[in-house]
Amino acid sequence: MAKIIVGLSGGVDSAVAAYLLKKEGHEVIGAFMRNWDSLANNDIKGNKYFGDICPQEMDYIDAKNVASKLDIPLLRVDFIKEYWDYVFSYLVSEYKKGRTPNPDVFCNKYIKFDHFLKFAFSQGAEYIATGHYAKIFHSEESVMYKADDKSKDQSYFLALLNQEQLKRTLFPLGNITKKEVREIANSIGLSVANKKDSTGICFIGERNFKDFLKNYIPAKPGNIVDKNNGDIIGQHDGVMYYTLGQRKGLGIGGIANHEAGSWFVVDKDIEKSILYVVQGDDDILYNSYVLVKSVNWISKNKPIGEFKCSCKFRYRQNDNPVTAKFLSEDTIEVKCIRKVKAITPGQICVFYSDELCLGGGVIDFTK
Repeated sequence: MAKIIVGLSGGVDSAVAAYLLKKEGHEVIGAFMRNWDSLANNDIKGNKYFGDICPQEMDYIDAKNVASKLDIPLLRVDFIKEYWDYVFSYLVSEYKKGRTPNPDVFCNKYIKFDHFLKFAFSQGAEYIATGHYAKIFHSEESVMYKADDKSKDQSYFLALLNQEQLKRTLFPLGNITKKEVREIANSIGLSVANKKDSTGICFIGERNFKDFLKNYIPAKPGNIVDKNNGDIIGQHDGVMYYTLGQRKGLGIGGIANHEAGSWFVVDKDIEKSILYVVQGDDDILYNSYVLVKSVNWISKNKPIGEFKCSCKFRYRQNDNPVTAKFLSEDTIEVKCIRKVKAITPGQICVFYSDELCLGGGVIDFTK
């Protein structure tokens, strides 16, 4: 049996992960990570606290209740500076360039499975565990597969983890469904059994993200322009607040000389502060070529020459069949078998072979 530190977030998934490991006979210790200082950052206007307690502190209270119920110790560790340096600063810099980063992927890479892993080792742990939905198998190399519950699979967010990180990680929920997790939690009387899943940015939480960004990237208003004919059809308050393929929240509609229909973001001009849009499912929204940089290939053995696999260019997207080729140690050229809508620079491209997660990298260029 092993000494395992479980990242207890205050949610039902990590709670059941801790329970399952203890049931197997492991020495289980809980740890709550605090990575965003809501009070020091004035916690962004409009974010409503519950009474005088911010949501992050409520999560900590839930984690304490879970630890007490499971009769395991609970540690508390702060990675506020590390989160700012490795995740949030990167997020802001990418948005300033007009790209759309995925902070949760980098939070996993640099915080949960790096600084937290080192913290766990300093406490004498042999492994860390979390409530992520994915499967890891350890042998000569550690490999990661999609979770059995495909509606909850989180391998996409874990694709930048390397061998050293994976070999010391356990995902107890990989073989069970979310429904089963809640059933287990209810059967043992966990207070978080029916707690709503969090859907906001990792550690920052749920909020109006556009308003949130305005605190760090000043608004720079400009024109919304029809890409096809150059007509100015509206105004925006900053191109960096929008992402390619975005349809909602553009504030345009009922435009003279234009038929009714949805508008989509297709391009940005950062220097001139122009947001380009098209109406309807225009071919300009689709791409067939993608350059992926900063690639993390999970196996030590990289394929030589062109190879076939599938890719997700964003979470909750169907796998897309592609051919790919390494152009350098950490750059992959991807050619889509079928054109894919709204592939967005700054987002993460994750490579799969059926259920096996091969790795991932940052989308740098599309055409």
